[in-house]
Amino acid sequence: MRSLFALSLVALLVVETTAADKPNVILVMCDDLGIGDPQCYNGDSPIQTPHIDAMAADGLKFNRFYAAAPVCSPTRGSCLTGRHPNRYGIYYANTGHMKKEEITLPELLKTQGYTTGHFGKWHLGTLTTTVKDANRGGPKGSKHFSPPRQYGYDDSFVTESKVPTYDPMIKPSDAKNNSYWDAITDKKNAKPYGTHYWDHDGNSVTENLQGDDSRIIMDRVIPFIENAAAKKTPFFAAVWFHAPHLPVVAGEEHAKHYKNHDVFERNYYGCVTALDEQVGRLRAELAKLKVADNTMLWFCSDNGPEGQTGKAPGSASDFRGRKRSLYEGGVRVPGILVWPGHTRPGTSTDFPAVTSDYLPTVLDALQMEYPDSRPIDGVSLLPVIGSPKSERSKPIGFQSRKQLAWHQGRYKIISSDNGKTWELYDLAQDPSETHDLADRNAERVENMKQAFENWQASCKASDNEQDY
Repeated sequence: MRSLFALSLVALLVVETTAADKPNVILVMCDDLGIGDPQCYNGDSPIQTPHIDAMAADGLKFNRFYAAAPVCSPTRGSCLTGRHPNRYGIYYANTGHMKKEEITLPELLKTQGYTTGHFGKWHLGTLTTTVKDANRGGPKGSKHFSPPRQYGYDDSFVTESKVPTYDPMIKPSDAKNNSYWDAITDKKNAKPYGTHYWDHDGNSVTENLQGDDSRIIMDRVIPFIENAAAKKTPFFAAVWFHAPHLPVVAGEEHAKHYKNHDVFERNYYGCVTALDEQVGRLRAELAKLKVADNTMLWFCSDNGPEGQTGKAPGSASDFRGRKRSLYEGGVRVPGILVWPGHTRPGTSTDFPAVTSDYLPTVLDALQMEYPDSRPIDGVSLLPVIGSPKSERSKPIGFQSRKQLAWHQGRYKIISSDNGKTWELYDLAQDPSETHDLADRNAERVENMKQAFENWQASCKASDNEQDY
């Protein structure tokens, strides 16, 4: 079992800081946003993303920022634990749940006087044991019941998994597909989508659930931040948008920008622009409350874009693969940090970062020690913030079903058959992974494979609860 005694002693492991020294932390995450979608990553993107672009202009843009997995739930677990999700049984989307023995970032920050909130998608377990909800919620999924309040959160407004990105509680009665539709104008032609928003106490929310879903989420985020600012309390907020995960739906206000595109594209593009608008709204609120200068504002996506290239509107740019793939297009995602006084405006880095780095970075910023000896897969990014040309001290491992990958500096090995065969790529010279170098570099492949297998064994030991 987790040592509660060790966790309670975190405060003793911290250099004394004042409230002003404690940065607010916001983790903004999109759902299935491709690295080629924001214009700051792809100048040819048709999607209007002025506020995401402004973040890149005002802060540090990571050119090699990775989701810990090519699908949703595993990446989300890594954000909160600093550990690869295979260490605690979240191997894939809608699989497992966050274990109570895991030490989470909001739990650690609460020991330092932070107020903590989670808003939007959860996808780390079910949120009800009484009514059928989303993918797994209800009596049949009770063993995976794990709401945010069990992991250090003071406040939450969450769904178990996906919802339509406009009018999130409904879908057309005569829907011809489950991937996209124009906003429903006559609610007589709608039926329940089959999921709920839940408040922190486990009650189904019924108010203010109409219109753009990203706005609905931000309507809950802003009062949380206002309350923290009024009390001069440092805060942690996870803001996990549903957009642009299917089904994509955009209101006329945002779809009108893409009237010359087909119905799939205009709803995908429109919901991303709507999300972008809420990023701008968040930043404006931070400035109005005079807390922007003491806030670490992170932005990323949980994996690459859904669907096949040419058949779905999301873009992985020139990278190979998309969602569910460990090729770059499935896991290399937008990654931006704005932290005034620390990040320099308009800078970028080729340093390989991953969502597992959030926890060690925030702890480092607070001069906190991690209160346990269990393996942590992430590293602190503070050195990168000061010097974008830094080199990563620890490789990045990936495992998703039969797909395996190991990133070590500029090189990457990848297997699609559970390690029977391996490919090798030099990502500095060949980021699109078109030239397999394995045959000419057998020794390098073998050394990297051995390092991967050692890491994989460590993950298996963790999954067998040897860390607890």
